[in-house]
Amino acid sequence: MKKIITILIFLSTYIFSNINAVVSILPEKTFLKAIGGDKVNIALMVLPGNSPHTYEPKPSQMKEIAQADLYFAIDVEFEKVWLPKFKNLNSRMQIVDVTKGIHKRAMQSGLHHEHETEEHEHHTLDPHVWTAPSNVKIIAQNIYDALAKADPKNKDYYRHNLENFLGKTAQTDRQIKAILKKVPKGSKFMVFHPSWGYFADEYGLVQLPVEIEGKNPKPRELIALIKEARENHIKAIFTQPEFSDTVAKTMARELGIKVIKVSPMSEKWSKNLLNIARAIAGNE
Repeated sequence: MKKIITILIFLSTYIFSNINAVVSILPEKTFLKAIGGDKVNIALMVLPGNSPHTYEPKPSQMKEIAQADLYFAIDVEFEKVWLPKFKNLNSRMQIVDVTKGIHKRAMQSGLHHEHETEEHEHHTLDPHVWTAPSNVKIIAQNIYDALAKADPKNKDYYRHNLENFLGKTAQTDRQIKAILKKVPKGSKFMVFHPSWGYFADEYGLVQLPVEIEGKNPKPRELIALIKEARENHIKAIFTQPEFSDTVAKTMARELGIKVIKVSPMSEKWSKNLLNIARAIAGNE
């Protein structure tokens, strides 16, 4: 009987010690799951196949917001409209900025060196911070700090998970550096949507976006991009499932290179970065 009572007390403590948390995108879910483990219930806002630029939560997701203790924000576009609404719905929910401490880069546009102004760069910051391992370490630390504050009884549990995750992140970084060892610094790779700027900065590379300020390039711009791709010996064009790849396929046929679909929104963030490194190095 005593054993049964002990088990019931343990289960009761376990159930009620859980934190209800909401994240905006899948990579965040991966990071939070790694650190929060089985102590955190995680709800996802931007469902797979959707864009965080234009996402609108479903009614069922608003119920999850109403029950949340923490919301982990990562500064993607839909948050600007919806975070105030979420806070109005659930005033006790704490909003945690997981990008705190990360230096944001300017959002890059196709042929940006010719078209973008300094003023435009300062007003449009690249939200894809999780594409660089150094930033992922900062995100992980911010997640840990929020969990430890909200649930101090399990602080050591979260700390242990954080240390394990930081170790895996450092391993991913070492693997990428090994893959790119023979790739000259300043080498360029071509993307449709400019989502990989932080990755490029981290490893001394340059991304060349096909997209011109969110739009497909005009014929004249397309010719210039094809010329630039040839001059820089581009081996592949990276596209995302969330965007049309018609223009990328046209360019790829002209250049005789591959179109590689890879989404920065994937929950397999480490595998994603390794695959991109291999493609840039010509090992894909």
